[in-house]
Amino acid sequence: MKVVSFYDTKPYDREVMQAAEAAVGWEFRFHDFRLSTETAATAAGSHAVCVFVNDKLDRACLNKLAAVGVKHVALRCAGFNQVDLVAARELGMAVTRVPAYSPHAVAEHTLALLLTLNRKIHRAYNRVREFNFSLAGLVGFDLYGKTVGVIGTGKIGRCTAEIFRGFGCEVLAHDPFPQQDWALAHQVRYLELDAILPQADILSLHLPLTPQTYHLIDERTFSLMKQGAYLVNTSRGKLVDTSALIQALKSLHLGGVALDVYEEEEGIFFEDHSAMGLPGDDELSRLLSFPNVLVTSHQAFLTNEALHEIARVTTENLSRSMAGADFLEGTVL
Repeated sequence: MKVVSFYDTKPYDREVMQAAEAAVGWEFRFHDFRLSTETAATAAGSHAVCVFVNDKLDRACLNKLAAVGVKHVALRCAGFNQVDLVAARELGMAVTRVPAYSPHAVAEHTLALLLTLNRKIHRAYNRVREFNFSLAGLVGFDLYGKTVGVIGTGKIGRCTAEIFRGFGCEVLAHDPFPQQDWALAHQVRYLELDAILPQADILSLHLPLTPQTYHLIDERTFSLMKQGAYLVNTSRGKLVDTSALIQALKSLHLGGVALDVYEEEEGIFFEDHSAMGLPGDDELSRLLSFPNVLVTSHQAFLTNEALHEIARVTTENLSRSMAGADFLEGTVL
C-alpha cells in the first residue's frame, strides 16, 4: 500500500483528507509537528510528503527525504518559497502545489479584515457583550469613492479588485505581468507602484514572495503612501518590513493595518500561545498593541470550499505521481 505522510496538520486538514484517504485506498499518516531536517526521518516508507506553509524543506531536509524513499513533495498551499527547488530538482523529486484553491476565500477575507478594522466591528462586538452600547470611537469611512491600490493581479488580486469595484472604489493595479483585457473589462488602471502609493486610500497586497518582492513595503514605500492610508496584507508576511511598519504606525502616518500574515509567523501562527504569551517576539506584541491594527493568523484560505479543493488537487496529483504520470497540476519544477 502506498503511504503519504502529512505534516503540520490540524483537525480541519485531517477531516477532509481522511475522506479522500477512504476514496483512494492509500495510507495517510498525519503528524501535527512540522517537517524539517530534524523530523524528516518520520517519512520513512512514504512515497510522498504533504506539507504546509511553515514546513521547512531545505536541502538537508530534502536529502533526508530522498534517502528514505520520498519521491514527491505535495504542497497543500499556493506558495513554495519554503522548498529548495534546486535541491529537489537535483534529487529528481516532484514538487507540486495547489495554485488556486479558492481565490474568492482570500479575496473575501481581505474585505472582511478591512471592513472590520474600518468600521470597528471587533471593538463594537466586545462592547455590547459588556452591555456598553456607546458609539464613541467607532467612526469609520465609506469605501465608496475611495482609491484602492491592488498590488498583484493574479487570481486572488483580480477577485479582490472586482469586489472593491463592486463597492464603488476606483482601483489602481500594479503587476509585472498586467492583465490588460481584464483591466479594461473592470475599469481598472495599471500604474507603477510608486505612482499608486500617493493616491491609494487603501493598499492591498496579493503577491508571491520572491527576492524581488521581499520587503517591497519598507521605509521608502511607507514614506510615499498617502497620509492616513490603510494597508491590508493577506498574501505573504515578508512582503512587509515589520520594523518599518511599526515606525509608520508610531508616526501616525498609517490610518490602519490589517494583516493575515506576518513575516516571522513560523512557530506562532496556527498554535495556541494563550497560556504563555509571545515572549520571543517583541515586534508582533508591539503590533498587537496598536488600536488600529487587526491581525488574523493566516486564516484567509480557511473555507469549506478551499479545503475541499486543496484535498482534490492534492490527491489527484498524488494519484498521478504514483501511477508515473508526467502531468501534475500545480507542478513547480
